[in-house]
Amino acid sequence: MERTTVLITGCSSGIGLGLAARLAADATRRFQGKGGCPRGSPVVPGLGQAEPGGGLGLVLAVELGGTAAHGHTLSPVYATMRDLAKGERLLQRLGGHCPDTLEVLQLDVTDPCSLAAAAQRVQGQRLDVLVCNAGVGLMGPLETCSDQAMKTLFDVNLFGAVRTIQAFLPAMKSRRAGRIIVSSSIGGLQGLPFNAVYCASKFAVEGLCESLAIVLRPFNIHLTLVECGPVHTSFQANLQRPDPEGIEMRRLDAETQGLYRRYLGHCQSIFRDAAQEVEEVLPVFLDAIGSPCPPLRCASTQLLAPLWRLRLSSPDGSAYVRAMHDFVFGGSEAGGEQP
Repeated sequence: MERTTVLITGCSSGIGLGLAARLAADATRRFQGKGGCPRGSPVVPGLGQAEPGGGLGLVLAVELGGTAAHGHTLSPVYATMRDLAKGERLLQRLGGHCPDTLEVLQLDVTDPCSLAAAAQRVQGQRLDVLVCNAGVGLMGPLETCSDQAMKTLFDVNLFGAVRTIQAFLPAMKSRRAGRIIVSSSIGGLQGLPFNAVYCASKFAVEGLCESLAIVLRPFNIHLTLVECGPVHTSFQANLQRPDPEGIEMRRLDAETQGLYRRYLGHCQSIFRDAAQEVEEVLPVFLDAIGSPCPPLRCASTQLLAPLWRLRLSSPDGSAYVRAMHDFVFGGSEAGGEQP
């Protein structure tokens, strides 16, 4: 059975961490191998053995499809992250120790030198699957979004994906084989209130990938966008957003303040009643990895599917804007209190 090498960005938490752990611990050994931590390499405290020469973050060595019983030298899955100290979470998911499927590296998608080093590290391997999963969030009225916060968001969500693909695409093209999976969002398909800049970054990612997929078709390289909705991860807690009672909000008009408070209440109810667990989302990524001909787009949830269909059926956009406003704010045009 053919071996498959996978590299995943953004594995310190959430979907990236869950996907890396699933590949490393798959009971059927479809994703299991014995590549592992190199013997004699230095130890990073709390993370087990590190890659010789130090460098690029946390890496899982896993093979898709092979088994140790066949005596293969198994290909790794690289589970990378920007902050090496957060690798402890992944080890905890793997039983608190460094398995023989684990190597240690670091990767920051905003750092061209880090990406170049990662590409150099993988150069001896045949990278079959690249999963661009690193991302950050930004929420709030547009007036509260600073230039720096917006630039940081785009540097990770859009330009980080561009840089990552640029680093590994030439080798895939030369082999005329490979697949690229990009974590997108339902916010890349339709505008969401108080997420204007985040949606702008994901709309850009959607355009990037759709355009690139057309060019990559003759190279036998499949590109898949996985559009996720609300998922129970640390993403929501870590995204940058203004305090509804903070000084930034007090500078705004009362109606916008009221709408923002109502939106936060809406988010709480959605995450309470409709958000997915990471384990519910992972099969979509695994299908994209394993399918012989994956689609351009996969949705992990049907939460806003009716609104998405309305957006497509109403080209001028007015019906969608009204429906989304009613869905979030209860049909009232005024700011007011939370419904």
